[in-house]
Amino acid sequence: MKRKTLISLLVFFLTIVFCSVTVAVGHGKGSDNQGKVAIVLASFGTTVPSAIESITNIQQEVKKAFPGIPVKITFTSNIIRSIWKKRQAEAKKWLGKGIPKEILYVKNFIASIGDLLEDGYKTIIVQPTHIFFMEQAHDLNSYVNAMASIRTIKEKWMPFEKIVMGRPALGMPGDKYDYHKDVEKALKTLAPDVEMAKKNKAMLVYMGHGNEYWSTGIYMETAKMMRNLYPDVVTYIGAVEGFPGIKDVCRYLSHFDPGKIVLKPLMIVAGDHATNDMAGDDEDSWKNILTEQGFEVIPVLKGLGSNDNFARIFVDHIRDVARDNGIKLQ
Repeated sequence: MKRKTLISLLVFFLTIVFCSVTVAVGHGKGSDNQGKVAIVLASFGTTVPSAIESITNIQQEVKKAFPGIPVKITFTSNIIRSIWKKRQAEAKKWLGKGIPKEILYVKNFIASIGDLLEDGYKTIIVQPTHIFFMEQAHDLNSYVNAMASIRTIKEKWMPFEKIVMGRPALGMPGDKYDYHKDVEKALKTLAPDVEMAKKNKAMLVYMGHGNEYWSTGIYMETAKMMRNLYPDVVTYIGAVEGFPGIKDVCRYLSHFDPGKIVLKPLMIVAGDHATNDMAGDDEDSWKNILTEQGFEVIPVLKGLGSNDNFARIFVDHIRDVARDNGIKLQ
């Protein structure tokens, strides 16, 4: 009897251990049973209909790279979203102009994530389409980190398995990825701009967005690398906000004989800043200021997102952050 009792107890004990291990594998952090994965492309956004194509082009490149995974768009600019919200009152008009429904009804970041959670997506990659880690990307990162920090008493009620953020086009501070390499990779996609400048025997000037809160020295560094990569073309990068502004651009170009300038936005879209601040008819537009200085200006209203090679930078950054966090995309 004692032997049978001992065997029974041993079987019972092994059964409990086996069940415990099974539960741990199924729900623990080391689980191979990854839940549904989604990608959120977080753009600053634009209100200019013709500029939307640059954003949707990035979305299409990401969809092609990761078929079967939903790729949603959110706008990080509150002002831009509010304008699209007003336009919803004339939905038929805007949809008739070819504006995608996802853009007309674009949501903020929290609402976009909430929709994905409701549909059962608990592993989410947030990929900013911002140029560098400035105000918008910084704030977005704060949202992602806050969501990732949520801890419920019962693990089964955790909203996310994983929520992570990739790096912007020109990289971000930190030692994981050298942003200098990100900058160089991005600039190699701008070879067609250089060829356009050469063809017109022109200098090449880019308008970046910038900000008023901390250094935008990344533009100076990027311009220097651009000149190293393409020494045959004089290149300069300025910013709408912060340093270097249009006065700094003019001061730099004053060292050269007046000639032609190819003027392009160093932005994902050729939106309001490009159409008005850069190439507008007002006397304080960059086009008119440079014309007044004696240059013949050739504005090009095309955002970087429309450049397929540039758009694929974000595909690579999604792959990187997925690999770093053990997220399977195929």
